[in-house]
Amino acid sequence: MSFENVVALIGGVALFLFGMGLMGDSLKRLSGNSFAPILFRLSGTPLRGMLLGTAVTAVIQSSCATAVMTVGFVNAKVMKVKQATGIILGAVLGTSVTGWVICLSYLPSGAGLASILSTATLTGVIALAGVVLRMVSKKQRIHDLSDLLMGFAVLMFGLSAMSGAVKGLGSEPWFIEVMTSLSNPVVGILIGAAATALLQSASAAVGIVQALSVTGVMTFDEAFPLLMGIAIGASAPVLMSAIGASADGKRAALIYPMVTVVGVILCASVFYITDAIFDYPFREMTMDPFSMAMVNMLLRIAMTIPLLPFSGLISAAVTAIVRDKKRAGEADPTVRLEERFLTHPALAVEQSRLTINEMADLAEQALLTGIGLFTTWDEERFDEVMRLEETGDRYEDSLGTYLVKVTAQPLTTAENEEVSEYLHTLSDFERLSDHARNLAYSAREVVEKKVHFSDQGKHELAVLTAAVCQMTSMTVTAFRERDLALAARVEPLEELIDDLCDQIKLGHIERLQQGTCTINQGFVFNDIITNCERVSDHCSNIAVAMIELHSDAFRTHSYTHAVREKDSPEFRQAYDEYAARFAI
Repeated sequence: MSFENVVALIGGVALFLFGMGLMGDSLKRLSGNSFAPILFRLSGTPLRGMLLGTAVTAVIQSSCATAVMTVGFVNAKVMKVKQATGIILGAVLGTSVTGWVICLSYLPSGAGLASILSTATLTGVIALAGVVLRMVSKKQRIHDLSDLLMGFAVLMFGLSAMSGAVKGLGSEPWFIEVMTSLSNPVVGILIGAAATALLQSASAAVGIVQALSVTGVMTFDEAFPLLMGIAIGASAPVLMSAIGASADGKRAALIYPMVTVVGVILCASVFYITDAIFDYPFREMTMDPFSMAMVNMLLRIAMTIPLLPFSGLISAAVTAIVRDKKRAGEADPTVRLEERFLTHPALAVEQSRLTINEMADLAEQALLTGIGLFTTWDEERFDEVMRLEETGDRYEDSLGTYLVKVTAQPLTTAENEEVSEYLHTLSDFERLSDHARNLAYSAREVVEKKVHFSDQGKHELAVLTAAVCQMTSMTVTAFRERDLALAARVEPLEELIDDLCDQIKLGHIERLQQGTCTINQGFVFNDIITNCERVSDHCSNIAVAMIELHSDAFRTHSYTHAVREKDSPEFRQAYDEYAARFAI
């Protein structure tokens, strides 16, 4: 094999890998990232999971990508280990489709229709179509389609380059000796597994083996162990994805090597035992790209279908192997924010939505608990408010960082609006828990210093805190349910709370002048009023962000100004209702 052939082979492999990656990425973008949500929503049974795993892998051309995505689902606790088993079985099976796609580059040339469908013609037409589409259109989806076509053309060109480079190897004695050594099942499996682990792609490894088959010296006896080894080697990147994952995430990642190793052992055992009995004549059959694709598909069917009924046993086995570690402290509340989901923006946005909804619930819980301490003091509930406030800080840090990473991904218009809403409201939810902490401290001060408010002061604080609780619950409900009509009713209540705070402050000053209240009481009293007023401001910010962002513009000041200046009937009616309910 000459130096030129070695360079051509390396270049062909590089083009093949690049084309395959470009194809897979463009297919994922064209699908609108819809496969990721489908996987974890529709994988209720092992059979359904296997079918979905097969379909998704056939489309995105990567069993590793499907398996890594599944590990992310399990790690984020949106999927159980048993569900992941079916999907990963489907991924192992679905990657065999790529072998048939690769066969298109080996269509024989000839006259008439055969010349039109030849590799050179097909590659040229597809490449030209991809270039023309990119030049004539500025739409992103057309560019994605162009990338798909160009990726396919580059893949086929790389395969042609590989095939041309290795064609002369059939007459090389050393190559024939290497091929002969592969008929040893152990050697063939080890070489196939090592090569695939290095390439990080079973599809790429099968493509290279198909290219080598054009030499005409590879038999079934040599190809079969290689294909079994390729199946096992594909688990390497899946295992790497488990680094830093939870116990369940590691269990999901372990399913892939367990399935492939067990499947290979079963297939090899059955084949070589029965061959010793029946002496299969096809073992000496010379392989070509088409027969290679067929054997690869049949092998993967034989590896996965018999294991499907034992999905529960597989999940139990990986659970027994990977033990739960007892760790001090609480689990990470932002476990949904999986880095693996960033390549699937629709899923990343959905997980962000679920996480910020949890954060909103915790902020509401903290505030209601903190205000409740004024009625009934309890040290454990005080500690709970402190814990919830710290949890809110962790949510803000993790979710804020994650959302910034999400914005770097290709998002649809709707996804962009949703992420913008979360970024605008994130700090407001965190501040709600901060004010809950401040109110809890005020309640403790009242208890420890034995502060006693006047009856009128108690009444005013009871009315104000009731209005704040109502506003907080209304805001969180509107945010969770995307209820814009309910969000529009937040601003009138915020206006009323501002007016209540002004009235209460004036009343307190009068009581100070009359000697009914003291300066010491006044410090705590003013702190409570100030925190309640700040809570209403943050609730207003959240509601306004929802309304403005769904109106395709973030014009907070113009919205609130228009509402107040126009004094709309709806605003006035809502304000009057609140004024009657929360009268001092």
